[in-house]
Amino acid sequence: MPGDIRGRFFFLYLIMDLFSRKIVGWEVHENESAVHSSDLVQRTVWKEGCIGNPLVLHGDNGSPIKGQTVQVMLGKLGITASFSRPRVSDDNAFVESLFRTCKYVPHFPKTGFASLEAAREWVRDFVDWYNHQHKHRGINYVTPHQRHTGQDIEILAKRHAVYQAARDQHPQRWSGDTRNWSPVGTVWLNPDKEEQPKRQAA
Repeated sequence: MPGDIRGRFFFLYLIMDLFSRKIVGWEVHENESAVHSSDLVQRTVWKEGCIGNPLVLHGDNGSPIKGQTVQVMLGKLGITASFSRPRVSDDNAFVESLFRTCKYVPHFPKTGFASLEAAREWVRDFVDWYNHQHKHRGINYVTPHQRHTGQDIEILAKRHAVYQAARDQHPQRWSGDTRNWSPVGTVWLNPDKEEQPKRQAA
């Protein structure tokens, strides 16, 4: 995240739940550090109440995620580490898409952030919008929070009922089935027939 002075940057640490696309943990710091990553992972697992569950943390091959501090913490929490494959540019496509959304929202400051506090405040507002207001195409236009909490099932069922009622009332306007409003099923990170079980989202 650019600062307002040339060459100055702030670093966004972020954890997304692959199943719901919800941002479940984030921090902004002035430097890259495996310690920051480790602390964020630990706090996020505690906050989400998923200690003891079989979890997989997928990340790129950068030092903040591959550092020994992070690997020790993952081991203590029983989390399996997963990393992007060498020379595979789309191994982290879900998070890359999220970062693109972050950088291209209309209110992203073109002149950069004046301070670390300003960057953190902006990300806090973005995360709130993304989780609670943004209707995500990949999860059938519900918010990540609705998907994360299971509300999407009832919401999508109501949408299906509305479409069915409209079709029954005006059948001449429909040439086929109504839109599929079923909840999105299992989510895979770059599915591979042989590796699918290893890459299932938590």
